[in-house]
Amino acid sequence: MEFLKNQKKVINAWCMYDWANSVHNLVITSVIFPIYYHATAVNKDGGDMINFLGFDVNNDVVYSYTLSIATLILVVLSPILTSIADYSGRRKFFMKFFCYLGSASCAYFYFFTKDNITMAVIAFGLSLIGWGGSVVFYNSFLPDIVTEDRFDKVSAKGFSYGYVGSVLLLIFNLAMIMKPELFGLTQADSDSGFTSRIAFITVGVWWALFAQIPFYYLPKDQKTNKFKFSWIAQGFKELKTVFKEVRTMPLLKRFLAAFFVYDMGVMTVIYVAALFADKELHIPTQGLIITILLIQLVAIPGSFLASFFSKKFGNTIALRIEIAIWATVPLAAYFCTTAEQFYVIAAVVGLVMGGIQSLSRSTYAKLIPENTTDTASYFSFYDVSERLATALGTFLFGFIIQQTGSMRNSVLLILVLFIIGFALLIRIPSKHIYD
Repeated sequence: MEFLKNQKKVINAWCMYDWANSVHNLVITSVIFPIYYHATAVNKDGGDMINFLGFDVNNDVVYSYTLSIATLILVVLSPILTSIADYSGRRKFFMKFFCYLGSASCAYFYFFTKDNITMAVIAFGLSLIGWGGSVVFYNSFLPDIVTEDRFDKVSAKGFSYGYVGSVLLLIFNLAMIMKPELFGLTQADSDSGFTSRIAFITVGVWWALFAQIPFYYLPKDQKTNKFKFSWIAQGFKELKTVFKEVRTMPLLKRFLAAFFVYDMGVMTVIYVAALFADKELHIPTQGLIITILLIQLVAIPGSFLASFFSKKFGNTIALRIEIAIWATVPLAAYFCTTAEQFYVIAAVVGLVMGGIQSLSRSTYAKLIPENTTDTASYFSFYDVSERLATALGTFLFGFIIQQTGSMRNSVLLILVLFIIGFALLIRIPSKHIYD
């Protein structure tokens, strides 16, 4: 039986997974974990060179390469697992598996001390895999629950839920870290990192708990049969079929190429902005936190602004507007020397961060074949493009730092990526996607 689209309760439930998983992006990859990591992942003299798997490596390089390796693992797994999910009718099962892997990994950070840096870094990688793995299945539900005319609005709504939910939990955790006495704790608990480790547990619980809402309301798995190893072969067959279809769709291929390039810039900025502010501008922790909160709050109206642009001009023109604004970010960052200048740049990032992500997701949904039953497999190509962009972007950023010793040289690479991405989008007629 065909699932009834445009149900308000289902749309809200779908958006709640953004609410659930976005705390990983904010608390783990953006605010508390990076700060805790740099305070904890140090050698016995407090220096940045740490022993990781028998090698002495700069802690920034370990962090950047962990992001890259985790995303490369997703690049390999995503197409295979989404094809298996489509073939076996177990899309929600895989979404749950990765959700629980990610949430459990976040909870493990409670045990992150100077004595087990290696295991904590591995858990960090697993949390990234859990987040990314669940999101590709989550995104694939969008064409199943709403009609095409609502893709942009609902996609933006999902991102706005994510920003609100993640900010609420972050504020709670910051209050616990900065004012531990309000929670029956002491300043010593905060100074020792205990409150930060409690915060990591709250992320795991929040993620798994609120995920139960979409798990309940989203379309149920249409299980074809019990698990068989033949699913793997059938999964590859499914992937091959979808790949052949993608090759016959010029607009979809052009969009994926453009998305890969400009998203490389976007994801690199998101992951390394806090490191840039810390190492290049020496902005204190409190200033970094205020900056990231500013980005999250501005991103909420930014998501709906992008939806307005798409309604008025069409999707790809709206994306070009977003990218043009994005291009000012690395250009300004290269010349940035003060905290005040960085705060202005952060506000611009917030304005376009949610917009370009929500609009990219809905644009891709409009380009896949209507009424296809292989939505997870199709979205795996989108996911692979995003993961490869993240892996390559963060790798190049870390590599340039390692070679030159300066983040500012890496910033120029990001500017080039936005220029190329903008040029590639010109090849895609906006009218086709909007109509």
